[in-house]
Amino acid sequence: MSLKFFDKLSQNFIELLNDKDDYNVIIEIENEEKSFTAHSNILKYRSPYFRKELENIQPNENNIKTIIKSSVSSQIFDVILKYIYGGIVNLENASWLKTYFSPIYRIIFNENNFKNLENYCNDIIAKHPNIIFDSSDFTSLPVSALVSLLKLDDLQMEEVKIWDYVIKWGIAQNPTFPMDLEEWSKENFLTLKTTLQQCLPLIRYFHISNIQIFDKIRPYKKLLDKQLWLDINQHLVASDRPVKSIVLPARSTLVIELPLRTEESKEPFSAIISEEHVAEISSWIDCKTTTYSTTNIPYKFKLILGGTRDGFTPQTFWNICHDHAKTVVVMKVKGTDEILGGYNPLAWDNSNGKWMKTKDSFIFSLKNGIIQNSILSRVHHIHCAIRNVPKYYQNKFGPRFGDFFLYSDESDFTLDNRNQYSVMSKDYEKPIRTSTSSDYFSIVNYQVFKIIRKS
Repeated sequence: MSLKFFDKLSQNFIELLNDKDDYNVIIEIENEEKSFTAHSNILKYRSPYFRKELENIQPNENNIKTIIKSSVSSQIFDVILKYIYGGIVNLENASWLKTYFSPIYRIIFNENNFKNLENYCNDIIAKHPNIIFDSSDFTSLPVSALVSLLKLDDLQMEEVKIWDYVIKWGIAQNPTFPMDLEEWSKENFLTLKTTLQQCLPLIRYFHISNIQIFDKIRPYKKLLDKQLWLDINQHLVASDRPVKSIVLPARSTLVIELPLRTEESKEPFSAIISEEHVAEISSWIDCKTTTYSTTNIPYKFKLILGGTRDGFTPQTFWNICHDHAKTVVVMKVKGTDEILGGYNPLAWDNSNGKWMKTKDSFIFSLKNGIIQNSILSRVHHIHCAIRNVPKYYQNKFGPRFGDFFLYSDESDFTLDNRNQYSVMSKDYEKPIRTSTSSDYFSIVNYQVFKIIRKS
């Protein structure tokens, strides 16, 4: 009888990665001045790429090897490093994957040790091929990645367009070719044929229309073997006759059922936060030590105020949010990647103008863009947790969490730089902005959500 503790083992290795003791490798992200610590034995046995990399690096006097990476962002590398250590990565509703899809796709092929990630990404590309094929760096894909895509039987793209992209990729690998195809030499065609030798057999030639064969394939017929070109031409005039070349099946087409037309289009969930942010905030509300998965969030975030929809005047906040309890306020800071916010378990009241006492409120900064980690700051002085502003100030002040609040002399939170957060505040346990940040900031948007527990 054997017992399996893979989940616990995976968690232990993640904890080892986070533990800064006993490391002997430093990975520096050159263009971001960011570094990670790791352990050579784990890197070598989990990744052939790192095994080769470490073999060529001499340790310093402290027996530490330094790897410098310049072609990957720290956010992407953080995900990959956790995958190497723990073997798990949460891909559901992963905003980082959507944002950095193309560079991530290149990396998983360059380092050749992420088969599960490859399969996951290929499933996405099969349904949404333009994510890769129309990306600005499509031609920098490694040939192994392109071959992997061409093998997909369910790639949702017209075959002749796939041919066009393959030719585009091949020419990009040979930048000295003449711009005009009429000026190509026999050597140019031979070079391109060699470049595309793994790709050309994967095109479904016998499922391209006659006109497309004439317009698109014929100009590059010198790339094809003579027998294949003869068979293609025979198929054009006598499709029922057998051919000598291998005939690949047509790519399957997904049947997408269109939703019924409704009177109103569905409004997007949020212009500021993602489902991952919702999972994190929900775990903070419940005081969980681990973050809920995006498939197991116990709360629904119902939008009750949206700045771009309802306006940015302070009075609008007090009119709409009055008497709403259990609300989350989120705001996007102008000119930065910061998403700041706060949770109020009590009801906003536009009539009493008093401080409200609670031990359950908190403020936060969310992971976003170059912001590497979220910050949670729970209330410290419970008597100064939340402020209901007196009526005569409601044309200037919005929601207030201790010394963190929205304010505007112009009666528009986006017009002047008067929203405030004091890094020296003692009302909440720790800063959610850096000590170098100004006490004043402007916002480009803010939203208020009512938190409703799912049945």
